[in-house]
Amino acid sequence: MLATSIAETSLTVSGIRVVIDAGLRRVPKFSPRTGMTRLATTAVSLDAAEQRRGRAGRLEPGVCYRLWAEEQERAMPRAIVPEMLEADLAPLLLELDAWGASDPRALPFLDPPPESALAQAAELLERLGARDAAGKLTPHGRRMAETGLHPRLAHMALKALELGHGALACELAALLEERDVLASQGPESAGVLVRPRLAALRAAAAGRIPTGVHESAARRAAAEAAHLKRRFGVPEHEKPDDRVAGLLLGFAYPDRIGMRRTTTEPGSGAAYTLAIGRGAALPTGSPLAAEPFIVAAELDDAGADSRIRLAAPFDAAWFAEHFAGQIREERSVAWARQSGAVRARRLTRFGALVLKETALDKPEPEEIAKALLDALRAEGLDKLPWTKQARQLRGRMAALRLLDPSWPDVSDEALVARLEEWLLPHAIGMKSLGDLKRLDLAAALESLLDWNRRRELDEEAPTHFRLPSGSRIAIDYSDPSAPVLAAKLQELFGMSRTPVIGYGRLPLTLHILSPAMRPVQVTRDLAGFWKNGYFDVKKELKGRYPKHYWPDDPGTATATSRVRPKTREGRE
Repeated sequence: MLATSIAETSLTVSGIRVVIDAGLRRVPKFSPRTGMTRLATTAVSLDAAEQRRGRAGRLEPGVCYRLWAEEQERAMPRAIVPEMLEADLAPLLLELDAWGASDPRALPFLDPPPESALAQAAELLERLGARDAAGKLTPHGRRMAETGLHPRLAHMALKALELGHGALACELAALLEERDVLASQGPESAGVLVRPRLAALRAAAAGRIPTGVHESAARRAAAEAAHLKRRFGVPEHEKPDDRVAGLLLGFAYPDRIGMRRTTTEPGSGAAYTLAIGRGAALPTGSPLAAEPFIVAAELDDAGADSRIRLAAPFDAAWFAEHFAGQIREERSVAWARQSGAVRARRLTRFGALVLKETALDKPEPEEIAKALLDALRAEGLDKLPWTKQARQLRGRMAALRLLDPSWPDVSDEALVARLEEWLLPHAIGMKSLGDLKRLDLAAALESLLDWNRRRELDEEAPTHFRLPSGSRIAIDYSDPSAPVLAAKLQELFGMSRTPVIGYGRLPLTLHILSPAMRPVQVTRDLAGFWKNGYFDVKKELKGRYPKHYWPDDPGTATATSRVRPKTREGRE
């Protein structure tokens, strides 16, 4: 016996003396992120391996060969993950609704179902019409529950019966519940097409098994289709119309209706955007590649674009004819990165698919301005016209916030979070990032302050400082924690201590410059510099600048912005 999950059942088969266990299993895994279930190959758990081993020697002596190393066994899980945690919960939720227990959280499950999977199931049931907006079971949902089929297939069958396509729906449901009836996939055979599989099912129903068809799978699918036709009362004379296979699959998988999109991936098949918002791609060379719309009945959950395994073409006219309730009109005023401007459009949407797009006449200026703010959030505040004045104002406000947290936060994160408050009124009437270059950014930032705070800002974080020489020098707030005042040494004479701003708590960092405006000292201790550093600087520079004023007591000397201070007679 080659051990598979079948060998883990309680069935006892006589004559089994050898079990060969590869240590793998194929299990369906549901992804709430995509709403898709895929078969995944995973390692078996230790308890499952023990169950498989027990198939040998149950009735007579036997041996089990395990095809893995002992060190691998130490990494194997001890027990399988409960199916509740990995399954598609839409069938369970529909059944609970039919029982009147529409809130699974109130039930004492051994393993509570994951919230994300429950939310995905509830969303699907509402989309299929099984639930209303309040989460209550609809009459259509009750009929779906009575079919015993997966909610997707139940919805497809009931809708198809209304349209007179019950026979085709029963065949599609049987195919989707069974393993693939074709022995191989790929462009050289039937690829992902539905029609060849329908043909294989019908051949099996007539007692014929064509080449390339899994006989057992085809016979089971044919028997199931016949059973469903009897259950739904499909007339025997009804002939399936394969041209509407895509429509019926669209009823079952409205979230997987896909619109073709342009792809630049070399050698890749046609790529589609699905109504759920995910990407999907056909195999290279697929005959469906030219179709503008398809519906994907089976796909995997790997990579950015899931690989489509089974699909049919979907006629765009079916949206308005059969899915009108899921189509919505919306206004879109959004920034387009390619053009750098705001585009105002009216969109007709089916899920994530834009079926129609027209220009929106006369959008509101505030809508456009808000779209520009979204662009700033994406592109960053460096797209704004940060003039010297605006940068200084921001630095002044930041400096005072370090001393008093009640001042507005002007960090990038805080400004982005409050764009509507301080920037929106100034961006009204602008349509592109280029237009924002006309902004008076300093005035916009000032809007964060009331009149009293503006006056306090001027007092505690002034733009300029008046030196003893009379010069008015701008303060550099590039580093709000250490504002810089850069001045020539001779203009600081007579200043005995380091100037302080910010409620008397923030000393200015003095960049003391030579007559040639080159830094000779950086200090926050001017008194210490006069006492200890000045004479070394004087010794070094006096020979280069002999005409300049070099007093012996700089703390009491007369400051000057000229070569030498003026005398009483007005001479230097």
